[in-house]
Amino acid sequence: MLASAIAPGLEDGAARVAAIRETLEETGLAVGFDPMPDSATIAAMRRELARGATLGEVSDSRIDLDSLVPFARWLPDLPHSRVFDTLFYLARDEGRAGEASVDATENTRLFWASARHVLDQANRDALRIIFPTRRNLERLAGFADFDAAAADARRYPIRTITPWTEDRDGIAHLCIPDDLGYPTCAEPVDAVQRG
Repeated sequence: MLASAIAPGLEDGAARVAAIRETLEETGLAVGFDPMPDSATIAAMRRELARGATLGEVSDSRIDLDSLVPFARWLPDLPHSRVFDTLFYLARDEGRAGEASVDATENTRLFWASARHVLDQANRDALRIIFPTRRNLERLAGFADFDAAAADARRYPIRTITPWTEDRDGIAHLCIPDDLGYPTCAEPVDAVQRG
């Protein structure tokens, strides 16, 4: 396996390889490569990944798993919602990672925006975001740049976040742990369902 070959002992190595691969295949952005491939190579790699090739088969560049900063792990298990177990990473993009474009299989819309802008759009009902996305964006919105967000991410252990419902003064709230760096750790269930 690629992860064990390039990162022996890295507990989340396979997840980091998957994050790099999926980001490239689904968005056309090449994060985690050293050296960064040129745009024609990125496009060719993406086409090959879509055909089923492995990341190791499509890239001559070294995979730099340390370029991904672990940010969070979410495993929602709520009634009437999709169950997923997802690790989130931060990655720096200095404009060299390629041109983002929809793959039309697993996504239908891509756009660049600050965390604050996406939250503002969601608050105006211009777009919908799920509870984990809202919490992650709120956390990211508190930082001026990548370095500040990465420094904060390194301060907190990556623990699986599984939201739970709790009654607070007669109102059902969806809650997460309050010791993982999130500015909002509880929200009324009715508000979550509207967002």
